[in-house]
Amino acid sequence: MSKGFDGELKFDTWTETLQCDCIIINDLLLKINNTIFQIDSLIIAGGKVYFYEVKNYEGDFVYHSQSDKFFIKPQQEIVNPVLQAARSESLLTQLLNRYGFNTNIESFVVFINDEFTLYQAPIDKPIIYPNQIKRYIKQFNSLSSKLNRNHFFLADKLISLHINDSPYKQLPSYSYDQLRKGITCLKCNSFSISLKGSKCICEQCGYMEAISTAVMRSVKEFQLLFPEQKITTNIIHDWCRVVKSKRTISSILAHNFRVESNNNNRWTYYR
Repeated sequence: MSKGFDGELKFDTWTETLQCDCIIINDLLLKINNTIFQIDSLIIAGGKVYFYEVKNYEGDFVYHSQSDKFFIKPQQEIVNPVLQAARSESLLTQLLNRYGFNTNIESFVVFINDEFTLYQAPIDKPIIYPNQIKRYIKQFNSLSSKLNRNHFFLADKLISLHINDSPYKQLPSYSYDQLRKGITCLKCNSFSISLKGSKCICEQCGYMEAISTAVMRSVKEFQLLFPEQKITTNIIHDWCRVVKSKRTISSILAHNFRVESNNNNRWTYYR
């Protein structure tokens, strides 16, 4: 997911260089007939809607034109991004028609990564390869038509239909007692951490990190998982486990947070 997002950001930097009269909308999540679909990048220009399915694939891939199947070389089949874009184009057409927009749509799959290779690449598919992006942007800039009020109505409508909370972001239920405690290695995620002086050392890969940095990283994870919980020396001491000294934990927290206390000054927490 992170790699895909990086690819979308890279394509965004290309579209930001456009000089022609256009409207650019990124990261739309839309719904039609109980079907949710995503559009990585959409441009309204020249009397058309252009949308782009951006893929940050890296390595060797094979396209089987007869079956329309897409493989990571040699034989690992994955979802065909061309068919994925065609499906989204059909759904977007239905959505625009529902709201009275009779607009031509062109969809493209953009392979953004310079390390991507597609064997048996079809020449009749709406694909933009890494070495074609610069040329494509240059050609797009040559569009001469101007935006009108209807184009802005269309853009406003699409933005208003955007779903902010994706239903795909489903978190599993969990509790504090269920979770494994300890500091993990920043490099390999191992729990096999030992302390030597002021350093945390991973026994799996040898990665070293300052204790204070490792503890604060664990605190941030704790805050993400339990946003309603107050940060205290005891809870972070238990959460980190590998740091045996409560005084060390308290010192790190005091250095990075503001010290607070309850009304009776009976216990301290950090904010």
